[in-house]
Amino acid sequence: MGRLLDDMGLDLILVGDSLGMVVLGMPDTTGVTIDHMVHHTAAVGRGVTQTLLVGDLSADAAPDPKTALTNARRLTDAGAKAVKIEGGIEVLPIVRALLDEHIPVLGHLGMLPQRVKEEGGYRIKGKTDDQARRLLEDAEALALAGVFGIVLELVTPPVAEQLSRAIPVPTIGIGSGEGCDGQILVTYDLLGMFPWFTPKFVKPKINVASQIQTAVKEFIDESRKPKP
Repeated sequence: MGRLLDDMGLDLILVGDSLGMVVLGMPDTTGVTIDHMVHHTAAVGRGVTQTLLVGDLSADAAPDPKTALTNARRLTDAGAKAVKIEGGIEVLPIVRALLDEHIPVLGHLGMLPQRVKEEGGYRIKGKTDDQARRLLEDAEALALAGVFGIVLELVTPPVAEQLSRAIPVPTIGIGSGEGCDGQILVTYDLLGMFPWFTPKFVKPKINVASQIQTAVKEFIDESRKPKP
């Protein structure tokens, strides 16, 4: 998959902890470990030579700056050129520690999948003035700290557009409308490879899942065909 995507002219490829759901069969991303992330980042990295490769710091990877730095280095050793971390002002010490060691950081605001259990589900952010204000404060703080971009997940489109205009680094939207500077999607969602759940904001371009089942069915029928 990494090799296929590497030839497409993408701005970046993210090995996200969503692999826990679409590859490992977990109910959410909270069970993904840094070992999982290193393994998958290394696999993708073997096929990616042209595109900026970013590895996700999993839920267990960054409890403090020192641990985060150790785990970020594991991701860069595996092939990532940058790492992504969820959170705003509260993760600034970690962001600064990584940047001080010349590890580029991609921020992530809005709905934070690693905190889905704490928040009781996947909730759209920016619906209230207080949420919008907090998002802006977090975005400005991350940008000032030196992140090279910020993923905005499930942020109301007007607020996502406002943030995009307010901060000096690119925003990358996922389910946050067209007002962001860029867009990102889980590849399995884009290709229709995970039919059990498709986010409302995703319109798969093809249905690979059904094509796989069709191909396997044809193989089964051919293999079980009586010998003449």
